[in-house]
Amino acid sequence: MLLGIDVGGTHTDAVVLDGQEIKASIKIPTDHKNLLSSIRTALEKVLHGVDPKAVRRVNLSTTLSTNAIVEGKTEPVGVLVSSGPGIDPESYRIGENYFVLGGSIDHRGTEQESLSPRDLDTALDACKERNLRVFAAVTKFSTRNPAHENQLAEALGDALAPDRVTLGHSLSGTLNFPRRVATAYFNSAVWRVYNDFAQAVEESAAHFGLNAEISILKADGGTMPLEASRETPVESILSGPAASVMGIISLCDVQDDAILLDIGGTTTDIALFANGAPLIESEGMAINGAPTLVQALRVTPIGIGGDSAIRLSREAGVTVGPDRQGPALAVCSGSGCTPTLTDALNTLGLSDFGDVEASKAGIAALAKLWDMSPEKLAQKVVSVAASTIAEAVRSMVERINEKPVYTIYEMLKGKSVRPRRVVAMGGPAQAMLDPIQDALSLPVELPDHYSVANAIGAARTRTTLDVELFADTAKGSLFIPSLDVKKHVARNYTLKDAKADAITEILAFLRSRGVSVRDSEPEITEAEAFSMVEGYSTTGKNIRVKCQLRPGVD
Repeated sequence: MLLGIDVGGTHTDAVVLDGQEIKASIKIPTDHKNLLSSIRTALEKVLHGVDPKAVRRVNLSTTLSTNAIVEGKTEPVGVLVSSGPGIDPESYRIGENYFVLGGSIDHRGTEQESLSPRDLDTALDACKERNLRVFAAVTKFSTRNPAHENQLAEALGDALAPDRVTLGHSLSGTLNFPRRVATAYFNSAVWRVYNDFAQAVEESAAHFGLNAEISILKADGGTMPLEASRETPVESILSGPAASVMGIISLCDVQDDAILLDIGGTTTDIALFANGAPLIESEGMAINGAPTLVQALRVTPIGIGGDSAIRLSREAGVTVGPDRQGPALAVCSGSGCTPTLTDALNTLGLSDFGDVEASKAGIAALAKLWDMSPEKLAQKVVSVAASTIAEAVRSMVERINEKPVYTIYEMLKGKSVRPRRVVAMGGPAQAMLDPIQDALSLPVELPDHYSVANAIGAARTRTTLDVELFADTAKGSLFIPSLDVKKHVARNYTLKDAKADAITEILAFLRSRGVSVRDSEPEITEAEAFSMVEGYSTTGKNIRVKCQLRPGVD
């Protein structure tokens, strides 16, 4: 059996699956002040009547890292960078503790200038004075030669005994210094809060008798083992939207261009499918406006959900969201409750969530202030919400069609996305079906179990991993940055050898972390070899191979 938990902005959903059958499912309010409490409660309720020993895999999607960044609750990070000539590292300054060091390594991994001892000492003294405990060390061509990053890690260890140092080359084999700096920064910024959470999740699983493989959803629509995620928690950012997309793949046979709407309590997440495959951010997602190397499904969130607050003003008229002041009047107790989209849906009879009479009374009171009938106000609210979603969809399609279309499987050359239908999920999806259908002039479908589709997607999502191998036969070196694999190769090392080594190493890495993976699952997605010439003779070959386990569901 599989167990999936999705910690959303408003609700936490959990399901237990036995093959295609849902053995148990629950939906509870998310406690933002204690996400672990939400997970423990979800586990307790969903496992009632289920043998924990029969669960072979637990997959979680969590808002923890995202919330920490959005709410400014990240830890200060000491960022040490060295780029060499050709780029100004000051252009990519991030955080309040950013130090630029002299030194450079070229694109082939040859040291051109050693790290500046003076710059390093100055940075170490400042970090010690500021009592920093987590760090990011990034040099420009560390994916070709990590010597300078390793030197920085050693110096930090000797001088400060830090709790965490994120090295840029460990995150990705892709060459992009600015994105690598931001990725390393965010990885260390959320490292402590995420690791405390991961430790508590492991303890909770043991408490409930779960002896299963535990994984976290990544932004790219795959999972990674919980233990491995402790090293790269940045991968867990935006795992919630990934669960939405994988839920649709699990529940629907999408073969064409389609729109996915995950309508939650706080936001609506919008994703697009092209030829049946979800789109991805081709270079990596942006976090707080900073481009990173974190692979991610292309999802646009907007501030429209069931709990979105309703406001009226003479200037703007009726507005819905983008903020959430609290739960709907239908379930809100005490003072300070605010009418929401859900209350409008209840008033119109489109839903019957919670205390419908409380919704009607709240909408009526607000309508009276503006000399409107409750029905007219409620209808306007729903229309505004649907129109806002429709406009966001059209804008997203327009932006995507301005550039090449990348899906989780391939780049679709010359492809324009032309959605022919909408698949909706989330708690308010059924109530919003007709209004959205009218606003988009497209048919809207609700899959079975649409209200807990995120948790189903989380449960069924498989592990993904991508690695890049670099070999230089003139130097006799092979390097896989993200796995920190280095070894000697002979001058007659070939592209075929490199492909075989990439597959072998990715299998070994996953199996060492308890992931069940077949020999046939890793795929070579890119492979190239270039002859290196000096004078009039070939000195060797420069080989690059990219290998990955693609996203998918069981």
